[in-house]
Amino acid sequence: MTAQLIDGKLISAQIKEEAAIEAAQIKAQGVNPCLAVVLVGNDSASQVYVNNKKKACEAVGIRSVSYELGAETSEEELLRLVAQLNADETVHGILVQMPLPKHINEEKVILAIDAKKDVDCFHPMNVGLLHTGGKGFLPCTPAGIIELIKRSGHTIQGQNCVIIGRSNIVGKPVAMLLMQENGTVTICHSKTRNLAEVCLGADIIVSATGKVNTVTADMVKAGAIVIDVGMNRNEAGKLCGDVDFEAVKEIAGAITPVPGGVGPMTIAMLMKNCLVAAKMQNNLM
Repeated sequence: MTAQLIDGKLISAQIKEEAAIEAAQIKAQGVNPCLAVVLVGNDSASQVYVNNKKKACEAVGIRSVSYELGAETSEEELLRLVAQLNADETVHGILVQMPLPKHINEEKVILAIDAKKDVDCFHPMNVGLLHTGGKGFLPCTPAGIIELIKRSGHTIQGQNCVIIGRSNIVGKPVAMLLMQENGTVTICHSKTRNLAEVCLGADIIVSATGKVNTVTADMVKAGAIVIDVGMNRNEAGKLCGDVDFEAVKEIAGAITPVPGGVGPMTIAMLMKNCLVAAKMQNNLM
């Protein structure tokens, strides 16, 4: 059996099309949705991410403003810019690209962003709303994972879901979202005993460890859905995920590729959050 390929490029394009329609509706009510992106330093990967976010904004119809600051920018200077963007009513979303240079405290910067403009969903207030089921932003990558599963025709309710990885960015928030969809969730990590045995009981596996071959064929039961969040390089230097894709696809019922799976969804869900921010701040919800 060869697994269904869950196409993140296709599904993210669908979400962006929906976002473009929603953006036009918001503009018709006199509000021009706007995302401010702040990049500090010259990290090449971060520059690629920022450029992709700008392109997505343009495609959807969201105004984007960019602040590209030198690596020598002080923490005080960055916090001053964040305060200015917080006070600017024409800016609805603020995204400070991580990682920041080592001399800047990332937690302090996250706390400085107005929670109503925190479209990355990193602020503790938004994390709290996620955990209590309140209204607000959804973390982009985890929300994208839920959309991948549902829009490819699969149900989460009643399924045994195993997450490998407990990060604040993916592991923990995707657990909350899977529970909100009535999945039964187990979170595994580097200290989990009998990981393969735990995974063999899973209807849905989400791997977010950043390690090649975290999930191998002997860990996956026939027909399981496998979501690969990893972005790694194998011994040959080729881009790959956490999952042994070629072997697992012969067992799983559905699987995401790397690249072209989870990755495109993150920016698509960011666009949705920008529109949520614009509506919330202008009482259009």
